[in-house]
Amino acid sequence: MTLPDHATDSRRGVAWWLFACCAMVFVTLVIGGVTRLTHAGLSIVEWQPLIGALPPLSEAHWQELFAKYQQTPEFLLRNHDMTLDGFKTIFWWEWAHRLSGRLIGLVFLLPYLWFLARGRLRGMLAWKIAGFFVLGGLQGAMGWYMVKSGLVDDPRVSQYRLAAHLGLAFLVFGLMGWTALGLMQPRRSAIAASPTPTFPGSAANASRFTLRLGAFLIGLVFVMALSGALVAGIHAGLAYNTFPLMNGAFLPPESFLLEPVWLNFFSNMATVQFDHRLLAWTLLALVPWFALRVWRDFPDARPAAMAMSLWLLFQVSLGIGTLMMRVPVSLAAMHQAGAMILFALVIWTNHAIRRANSHS
Repeated sequence: MTLPDHATDSRRGVAWWLFACCAMVFVTLVIGGVTRLTHAGLSIVEWQPLIGALPPLSEAHWQELFAKYQQTPEFLLRNHDMTLDGFKTIFWWEWAHRLSGRLIGLVFLLPYLWFLARGRLRGMLAWKIAGFFVLGGLQGAMGWYMVKSGLVDDPRVSQYRLAAHLGLAFLVFGLMGWTALGLMQPRRSAIAASPTPTFPGSAANASRFTLRLGAFLIGLVFVMALSGALVAGIHAGLAYNTFPLMNGAFLPPESFLLEPVWLNFFSNMATVQFDHRLLAWTLLALVPWFALRVWRDFPDARPAAMAMSLWLLFQVSLGIGTLMMRVPVSLAAMHQAGAMILFALVIWTNHAIRRANSHS
């Protein structure tokens, strides 16, 4: 049996709305990356969810905001010679980042209430999507919690809070994208019976292994993004600007100088950058292998697997270029955005092979 046309249109409408929200999360990520790279993230020292959406509308307001910034450790220790015009430059990036986050909330909440009132969201789907809104709110709160860490003695945000802030953005993006992909495709029960045979014997085991490998890669790309946040948080990209070795060494001798030992994996520039490189090498080994298995076992998923593999090569190239050129803003922002695109492509490939497997 097939779904009625109005039911299919309803599901697709919800899916396109979720895809639009994913696109807005991506744009916010890009703006946030530039905000961090231009050291603009600490320019707004207060969190005002409502009136903070309005930019300064008078010279007196600009002077008031600048005076508050002048009391921060960042101004006192790093930017003590900054003028009002310089402050305006960094202010606009942080304001745009926060405004983008607020707009995501509106674009999510208002259509959600409309879909709910029209009966186009029901049951577990309605609750699941409501959970995305809660996670989005938590992500925004984590953003302010992160900024607060840089408004104390050391004008640098905590790398742990930065990783949590970025990780929640990836989590919300991934969950919304996966749900949207599911809504764009009819459920198994709504698809006419297919004569396609199941995988026999060892082929079935191979198919299951490919599914497990794909799920592992989703987690690995997510961890890779978190490691990138740690690199950014401690400015590890400004050290060891050589490739493939790190200043002539595979693993620099200073990689485990901190005590206790576990602290090196989060606060030692050498170790944090080495971990990020090691994850990149691991992905370069596993993603092509996964793509070849997908190509063999799941013909319908071949476009997604091909896009995923090609983008990984581009993303790694961006990372190498960013490192060797000592983190220029444009390349570094593209590299961060590229991580979310890679995450999306790995999710798309996984969704495609699971849909193909459910129909077999």
